Amino acid sequence: MSATRLGVGKTVALGLLLAFSLLLLAAAKAEAGKYAVAQCGWYAGADASWADTTGGAKFRADAYCAPAGGDPFGGVHVKSLTRDGQGTVSGTRFARWRWTAPAGTGITAVRGTWWHALHDGIEQRLGSLGSGGFEPFLGAGATDTALHDFGKGFPSPVPAFEDRLLCARAESKWCSLEEGSWSALRGLTITLEDDHAPDVGIGGDLLGGGWRRGNQDVAIWSADLGGGVRFAESFLDGARIGSTEHDCAKALIGGEWRGTTMQPCPGDAWAHQGVNTAVFGDGPHQALACATDFAENRRCTSSYTVRIDNNPPVHPKAVSLDGGEGWRRLNDFDLDWENPDQGAASPIAGASWRLLGTAGYDSGVRFAAGRDRRSLANLSVPAAGSYSLQLWLRDEAGNEAPGSAVTVPLRLDDVSPELAFATAQPEGQVVAEVADADSGPASGQILYRRVDADRWTELPTKLEPGEAAGKADLVAPMPDLDTGTFVFRADAGDAAGNGASTSLRADGTQMAIRRVPPPRAPKAKSRLFARLRGGHGRGDSLTVPFGAPALVSGRLMRAADGAGIAGREISVVSHPSRGALVSIAVAAARTGEQGGFELRLPPGPSRRVTVSFAGDGGLEAASRPGLELRVRSGVSLHAGPPDLRTGQALRLAGRVKTWGAPIPRRGKLVAIQYLEQATHRWRPVLVTRSDHHGRFRAHYRFRYVSGRAAIRLRASVLAEERWPYAPGSSSPLTIHVKGS
Repeated sequence: MSATRLGVGKTVALGLLLAFSLLLLAAAKAEAGKYAVAQCGWYAGADASWADTTGGAKFRADAYCAPAGGDPFGGVHVKSLTRDGQGTVSGTRFARWRWTAPAGTGITAVRGTWWHALHDGIEQRLGSLGSGGFEPFLGAGATDTALHDFGKGFPSPVPAFEDRLLCARAESKWCSLEEGSWSALRGLTITLEDDHAPDVGIGGDLLGGGWRRGNQDVAIWSADLGGGVRFAESFLDGARIGSTEHDCAKALIGGEWRGTTMQPCPGDAWAHQGVNTAVFGDGPHQALACATDFAENRRCTSSYTVRIDNNPPVHPKAVSLDGGEGWRRLNDFDLDWENPDQGAASPIAGASWRLLGTAGYDSGVRFAAGRDRRSLANLSVPAAGSYSLQLWLRDEAGNEAPGSAVTVPLRLDDVSPELAFATAQPEGQVVAEVADADSGPASGQILYRRVDADRWTELPTKLEPGEAAGKADLVAPMPDLDTGTFVFRADAGDAAGNGASTSLRADGTQMAIRRVPPPRAPKAKSRLFARLRGGHGRGDSLTVPFGAPALVSGRLMRAADGAGIAGREISVVSHPSRGALVSIAVAAARTGEQGGFELRLPPGPSRRVTVSFAGDGGLEAASRPGLELRVRSGVSLHAGPPDLRTGQALRLAGRVKTWGAPIPRRGKLVAIQYLEQATHRWRPVLVTRSDHHGRFRAHYRFRYVSGRAAIRLRASVLAEERWPYAPGSSSPLTIHVKGS
């Protein structure tokens, strides 16, 4: 075993932007913290990436880290293994598992358990990954399946830790894979250093300005570069009023909380906390928020002043009605009063009042706004009779107490207005006619809604004088109506405050408008042309060598004029031939300026390729009949000795390439052929079958050769049912035979 010192990892900086009107505050720099991450044990998974420098040809990965119940370490492992059936792997090639520190952090220590089975130059190496590349600190080159603990600390934090399964020979050499090798880890504890305290901001209803009362919402935004945000807290006058623990991937191990991913907690998070302001006195208070990350780094905002008031004002004082409390002919009442002293509480924001009358009349509660308001002017009653005006105060925090109201008598007679939509509506407008013989029309609003909806939508409405006294028109622009049936409603009031509402025209019919959709334009027809290119030929059918790619290209056109259609997506679906192990592949290409497209088909078995265009809002769909891509079988041939005499046996061996297809149960048929000089045709010498790995061996004895002959030989893979390749042959080789 050998070990090397790790290099210093590079620092990663991350900028965060708050996309909401929060109050972000600067705070003192937090001291660096640390946290531990548990991996592949304790029911924790493996937050790591795996890679193979051979492109997946020589190695494979296997991870089993979180068993369901029982022993948390029962059979758990993270492994890299050599692939069965592969002959060799080149020197310096490796597979690796990598654990990467989140941005803003670095790994300071790692400990765990390792074991391995290693053969013919294959080694397991553990190391760090920094600016200087991979630096191993522990390695093994022989099989040891006993579980051994290891540990390593890093003086300077490193950005990543790796476990490599490596052919530890020069690049020009190779390691045999006839006997499988593997490396394994489990029970990792990775310690990370986190220098960054989280950013934090505070907002919400409590900090929305003005005076606040009752239950209020506090919104806390926080963001962290390293282990993520774990806690968010809010404080008022130094007392904690809310605490939120965010969802983190963690486990309690040996009395210590460890992360189960490299960044256990969210990088940014919102917390909403409620506070009952009624437990605080009326007046100004100081609010702030704090955030703590998984490494226990903490940062707080500065304090902000919030104003709280939960107590209503007392009753108005010295209330008086201009003109006295007797009956009057004019529908006009003015009221004056004095406001009480509010002290540290919020100022008076206005007055609420309610008018009660005979026959159960109740105006409902109304509000007159105005800071330190001391009067109500131009009050009116809806009809003849005696009414009681109840008056109480509201402060800027919205506190009011109807029970503290002062009652003042009002006496008058009145009539409500008449209201109906005009029978004939002018172009582009909605008009309702209002009539009131007493005080006359004073206000109004026109609204509309779909017939199957509940909510009304207000229109910008003007009250325009009519042709005669006591008459007026409510005029609003006709809204842009969608398809369907819509009903309209008009509300109006006279100068005394009487109101009316209707959804009928003057002739008694419903004020409704129906819109029908416009006719749809027909879709244009399209044409799709496609062909295969590469290998030997092009067009509807193409044959390529084993392992070679092919191209599918074509053009999308308008059927009417043959013009190319640009910017459309073409779907290319590859259906593998019967017997292939690969699944159906779906890819997409986009047409260029002239409607042309091209897509590379990766190497694989023979397949049928279909090309189609799904159509869009203005074009019909189009498709191309299936294209046949035939791939020749791949096979190698070795023979020896290259020089022999008549009667001696020639040893033949080779291998059928099986990418994406299984070898038939009885083996794959392979024909050994020779080149007949007279006809320049290949003739069979013998036929054999491979084993389940595609390998074949045969012998042939030359009995009738006289003189000296140079014989050209090749191996050919024959066609069979459920073999997804076309017949293919190896490169020819020459054998020299000397007669006796």
